[in-house]
Amino acid sequence: MLIGQVIDTNSAWIGQQMSLLGIRLEARLAVGDDEQEIRNGLQFLRTGADIIFLTGGLGPTRDDITKKTLCGYFGGKLIENEAVKQDVTGFFERVKRPLLESNLQQAMVPDCCEVIRNPWGTAPAMWFEQEGKIFVSMPGVPFEMKNLMTERVIPRIRERFQTGVILHRTLLTAGIGESFLAEKLRPFEDQLPEGFKLAYLPNLSQVRLRLSATGPEGKRLQVQMDEQVQYLESLIREDIFGYEEDTLEKVIGTLLNERGETLSLAESCTGGNIARRITSIPGSSAYFPGSVVSYSYEMKKELLQVKDATLEQFGAVSEETVKEMSAGCRVRFHSDYSIAVSGIAGPGGGTTDKPVGTVWIAVRTPDKVYTRLFHFSRNRQQNIEMTTIAALNLLRKILLGTVI
Repeated sequence: MLIGQVIDTNSAWIGQQMSLLGIRLEARLAVGDDEQEIRNGLQFLRTGADIIFLTGGLGPTRDDITKKTLCGYFGGKLIENEAVKQDVTGFFERVKRPLLESNLQQAMVPDCCEVIRNPWGTAPAMWFEQEGKIFVSMPGVPFEMKNLMTERVIPRIRERFQTGVILHRTLLTAGIGESFLAEKLRPFEDQLPEGFKLAYLPNLSQVRLRLSATGPEGKRLQVQMDEQVQYLESLIREDIFGYEEDTLEKVIGTLLNERGETLSLAESCTGGNIARRITSIPGSSAYFPGSVVSYSYEMKKELLQVKDATLEQFGAVSEETVKEMSAGCRVRFHSDYSIAVSGIAGPGGGTTDKPVGTVWIAVRTPDKVYTRLFHFSRNRQQNIEMTTIAALNLLRKILLGTVI
């Protein structure tokens, strides 16, 4: 995690689960496989938290030092746990793999902890308590950690702590920047009740709005949350494309399915990225017949019937070209709607008139074509992603009838 080769998904998942229990996440810390770093991390976290979760470093290899470090930190010694030894032996018998001496070391656990047996792997979880603080050490493998948390750890925490209620609602926006959203939502934030907080979580061409609320009584808090979400929606309705874990491609797929209509794509600078997003949704074949990645002039002319004169006069990155691309695409695939994109993703290829990040998008309907010019000016991959989002969001607004 420290050098970027592994992404920490465990912390995010644990934070979500604690939030559902009404337990607020105060901090997240990643440290290396070093005894002193682990000790320093524990000392830092315990000053502001009642529960500290640790994941990773419980395997049988030399770099797995968490168990040994925790044993020293809490003043214990390692002893063999017969139940864990049987679990490890049984695990290797089930998977029909040889049992090595290093694997049996998993049965050595600190005598100062309560062992939480792990039927999903070989490393048990460990529950320590000291000076009113709880420390839970679990394997780093997400499958094992999640099962241990769900089946063993969370039930104990729920019994141990009497917590208030924490509610979250997430609204997803596209096509509007964080500062513009904040300006629109100034009246909303000015009147938020006590215990409510709005967080802006920006990404490429999208901003997640997370409304959080804390209180002692769940039903009343839920009513207040619903009222606040309705007010927020009234201020930025056209900018909201979904909620919680929605994606633009999922929302568009639902709209097309409901209408019994289809979509085709003609992509140049995005190289098939829009099609990748559309086809990531199960059942997309019902509304997506296909796409063309027409990178060269020749393919634009041959596959999409773009006129040679159009390309010569206006170039590939132009309103005129994407209009013809969208028309040829819609005819080729017999679709109700088509999207065409052409731009300069970079890092090279830009000119004074058309710098890197210049993108034209066309969305063609049965009776009209809509075009938009964008200047993204980011790196290549970001330009591709931002073009994808802009194209999908334009189609969404057209389907909803909110585009002028």
